[in-house]
Amino acid sequence: MKLEILGSGCANCQKLEAVTKEAVADLAVTDAEVVKVTDMKAIMSYGVMSTPGLVIDGTVVSSGRVPSKAEVTTFITNALA
Repeated sequence: MKLEILGSGCANCQKLEAVTKEAVADLAVTDAEVVKVTDMKAIMSYGVMSTPGLVIDGTVVSSGRVPSKAEVTTFITNALA
């Protein structure tokens, strides 16, 4: 499973990365790879106009806000199903 954090590295992007890593750890997903994407062309290729964004296995699940850990946990659980 590949989880991509889309953003320039701002405080909200860092917070989303931390929340995502916590959710992965809580779910004990051993094959999860959390990657930061800061290249604007790559971010735009997903159609994300405002960061931070969260992409799971190529699908944008959140953008323009920092979802709660519970929301991120739900996103990951749904992607695993």
